[in-house]
Amino acid sequence: MSEAAMEEFRDRTRVDAPLKVAGLAPYAYEHELEDTLFLAPVLATIAKGRITAIDEAAARAVPGVRLVLTHANAPRIAPTLPTLTVLRKPRVRYRGEIVAAVVAQTPEAARYAASLVAITYAPDEADTRPDPEAEDVREVRRVMAIYPGRHSEGDVDTALATSAHRVEATYATPTNHHNPIEPHTITALWHPGTSRLSGPGTTRVTLWDSNQGVLAPQGVVAGAFGLLPTQVEVISPYVGGSFGTKGAPHPHTMATVMAAKLLPGHPVKVALTRPQMFAGTGYRPETVQRVALAADADGRLTAIDHEVYAPVSRVIPWMDPSAGPSLSMYASAARRIGYRTQDLDIAPGTFMRAPGEYTGMFALETAMDELAHAAGIDPIELRLRNEPETDPESGKPWSSRHVPTCLTEGARIFGFEQQHGGRHEGEWWIGQGVACASFPQMSMGPSLARITFTGGRYVVSMQASDIGTGAWTVLAQIGAQALGVPEDVVEARIGTSDAPMAIIAGGSTGTFGWGSAVIEAAQAFRAEHGSDPAEGATARARTRMPAGVRGVTRMAFGAHFAEVAVSEVSGQVRVRRMYGHFDGGRIMNPRTARSQLIGGMTMGISGALFEESYRDPRFGHVVNGDLAGYHIASHADVVDLEVGWVGEPDPWMGATGAKGIGEVGIVGVPAAISNAVFDATGVRVRELPFTPGRVLEAWEALG
Repeated sequence: MSEAAMEEFRDRTRVDAPLKVAGLAPYAYEHELEDTLFLAPVLATIAKGRITAIDEAAARAVPGVRLVLTHANAPRIAPTLPTLTVLRKPRVRYRGEIVAAVVAQTPEAARYAASLVAITYAPDEADTRPDPEAEDVREVRRVMAIYPGRHSEGDVDTALATSAHRVEATYATPTNHHNPIEPHTITALWHPGTSRLSGPGTTRVTLWDSNQGVLAPQGVVAGAFGLLPTQVEVISPYVGGSFGTKGAPHPHTMATVMAAKLLPGHPVKVALTRPQMFAGTGYRPETVQRVALAADADGRLTAIDHEVYAPVSRVIPWMDPSAGPSLSMYASAARRIGYRTQDLDIAPGTFMRAPGEYTGMFALETAMDELAHAAGIDPIELRLRNEPETDPESGKPWSSRHVPTCLTEGARIFGFEQQHGGRHEGEWWIGQGVACASFPQMSMGPSLARITFTGGRYVVSMQASDIGTGAWTVLAQIGAQALGVPEDVVEARIGTSDAPMAIIAGGSTGTFGWGSAVIEAAQAFRAEHGSDPAEGATARARTRMPAGVRGVTRMAFGAHFAEVAVSEVSGQVRVRRMYGHFDGGRIMNPRTARSQLIGGMTMGISGALFEESYRDPRFGHVVNGDLAGYHIASHADVVDLEVGWVGEPDPWMGATGAKGIGEVGIVGVPAAISNAVFDATGVRVRELPFTPGRVLEAWEALG
């Protein structure tokens, strides 16, 4: 596709919007199927121990109950992910683990019967209390299996000891739970009349599932139940949000498929409640981070030292790479990062929007603001002075990096001007803050796309998933541009396992990875069929990245600007306005891009001001595990948000030239708000969220 054609991408309304507004877009729970049964899970009420007895009599007596599923009658499955090994043994590994399930003819009967299942436990001593100073805290070799647990270059200690300016502080972030508008839900149908000897193309199990990509549930279920992937059909056209929690199957998936296997011919359906989601579908782990920065008299960094502590589950030791930004964001002759963790008897964490960058950039960018204040340098100027010419971690050149433009143009548009506590309106003290953002542009492997001409229309097919990001719209746009035809004669067909394989919607890789495959398929289509294709003409191709892409570092960047008002009476922090300027490569659709970036900033405001999960260390459960106790931002908290972008294509991002923008929008938000609070009041609050109590406590300590 020519450069001129690519420049024609324009604002387009989401093609799925009318269906969603009218309530006609079928989500996983909403597919109408005959003879449907409903499953209700039973969750463990201890943090660790053994099941010694299960009394099912009362549950089985409830009218409409068809099955009580326990470890005694659950189908045996092959070894799979540790999180998914449910109902195999009479054991409990964390509070909220699925230890039984009831299937009934109505959801009400299933829930009531589940409440009657009486389980007797032999509890073991459980450790659920995080403690960075505990004796069992250990160093980490690898984080997320791909990042180094330790990295050091240069003489950090000498630089810190001899620097003209030095700041050192500890920053803390809490456990956060995903709360997409659509809960975790799945419907599983085990088709009767099939057997292990059925042909490889014979569908044995159909899943209507809410996920970030059909490939994961298809592969996991097939492997666990001794099937070929082609025997597991997954249908997932519409997903009501995820933020990482639907990136991989969870225990309820396995329990539902087990029940469906025991009840062939009956679709078995479950939608988890909010408390059930808080119990066992992942979360962002809490962190305690120590950051020390050293700089010379001109404010140029001479050392960055970043140590992260986070507790993990014994089931899967999930830990975010929070020190990652300290390896690549700024130039420094010496740098050191390290991770420490503690194994606890708690549920496993998982991906949550911008895993690592969100928590790590809060610490790093707050520390940078503290350094700017200590050195008497404008916070934007300090960042500009420490711009790295190449990737500090690897030494590779950047694919593109426009951080200076994001900072300077963003400051101009926002009208950035700090007052250092000199402005107030009655009880409200007004301040402004700035923070940078970055997110790596990783590769999760190639995707395949197929283009077929049928009925006078071009159909773009692939297993891509639209989790609210606009994939239905953007993929059709990319196909239309690449084919050189009007947008209204191209449609996408996504979210189903019978389409060509595609990577999941995660890691900000969807649009550029899927889009590259669509462009390649369009070019193959034109080469094979010309501009006047016959009915049924088709072509397919895979994602292609430029030769030599491993020799560059690819990242999306941005700068956040926040203005806050802080009450000297209550300690309440209100975000009055916020602006983000981003380096996201070519913008494929301004409307959906703005939606993604505004959504990320909104989620950042919510995390900065409200979100915090409290785990009771005595019993191991989240005590505010519902939307009544776990506070999120409301409309009144999100007043004036706007975004802009550089818009320059990145030649190393494949045929689209687009970078991922789904996560970079959240990254710098808490630090920008924190720095604005300091500008308004002189108070440093180094722990999220910035609740009135924490602000007042810090203010009183300041005197």
